[in-house]
Amino acid sequence: MDLPTIAIYEQRAKEWQQARTSDGAIYARAKKLGEQRIAPYPVIDLGCGPGPHLAALGAPVVAQDGAPAMVSLALAAVPSALGVCGDLLHLPLRRSSLGAAWASASYLHIKRVELPWALMDLHQALVPDAPIALSLRRGNKEGQLVGLRDDQFPGRFFAEIEVKELHSVLVGAGFSVALCEVDSLDDGWIEVQAKRAPTLPDFVGPNMNILICGLNPSIYSAEVGVGFGRPGNRFWPAAIKAGMVSQDRDPRHALQNHGVGMTDLVKRATAKASDLKIYEYQEGMERVARLAQWLKPKMICFVGLSGYRAAIDKSAQAGIQPQLVGGTRVYLMPSTSGLNAHSSLDQLSEHFETALAFSKTL
Repeated sequence: MDLPTIAIYEQRAKEWQQARTSDGAIYARAKKLGEQRIAPYPVIDLGCGPGPHLAALGAPVVAQDGAPAMVSLALAAVPSALGVCGDLLHLPLRRSSLGAAWASASYLHIKRVELPWALMDLHQALVPDAPIALSLRRGNKEGQLVGLRDDQFPGRFFAEIEVKELHSVLVGAGFSVALCEVDSLDDGWIEVQAKRAPTLPDFVGPNMNILICGLNPSIYSAEVGVGFGRPGNRFWPAAIKAGMVSQDRDPRHALQNHGVGMTDLVKRATAKASDLKIYEYQEGMERVARLAQWLKPKMICFVGLSGYRAAIDKSAQAGIQPQLVGGTRVYLMPSTSGLNAHSSLDQLSEHFETALAFSKTL
């Protein structure tokens, strides 16, 4: 989250509390979310401020904010709440520890290109099917916006986003979206209602050297939270052998230290890839193209031939492809699944080496 913005909230927390009045309609939305949480797990108020919605969310409830002064005010308002001071980009929470998440005008203080990472972090902190309710500012401006009418707290960072873009980011982050549309209370805002889907989130961000795109998560991988996670899958051993990544089954480290992002052509987790339909691959390719056009990785490496063949070229062979996806060069390679007896570990590693070398020329 933007540090100067946190500093403003920290220094002027009591002023913020006095300047903001409770909104009955928003309070009712918070209460509805609290009633939908997955028990017995707590609901979290992300960017809780002085805690105007904590009571509505019910108990147990976690009050999270980047500004310690805001957390103190929230705990004074609801003493039974658990206070957590932390960044929305790096939630200090263990995996699968939350039953619901509320975020009223908090994710708008994160850069657009960092929003997928923040929502990935949230996805991993929630239990499957846990509901979320978010509100973000609608538009396309980003930065310390000049022109916010009657802004008594200037200098804060804002990142606006459009509805279609936000919907795509939510799906990529592993959420089943029930509502993502202009807020009926204020057309300057977007209201989101979604659930944490039993799938993998994207591990993506700016400055990616390679975006790895698998076919879809296995049920096992979705449960453990790591793509290609089954012990028999040779993705990680081959990628390490090729020098593409350096830590086993650690997509966060791969992105942050090697510029290797990860997504899936189809987000739906299945026992086997053959359960997928052609239209799912085609729709998934459209999402991946939008993702590439937005974040601009140097190249995309599709792992598994069938999805690319179903969506783009039924006769495609492994190697560099003539077609671009989202304006990005493409490398296609065989599946790393242990069921693929046609490709050895050494052969898969050679594909990664070729893709890595190719990315360095772009």
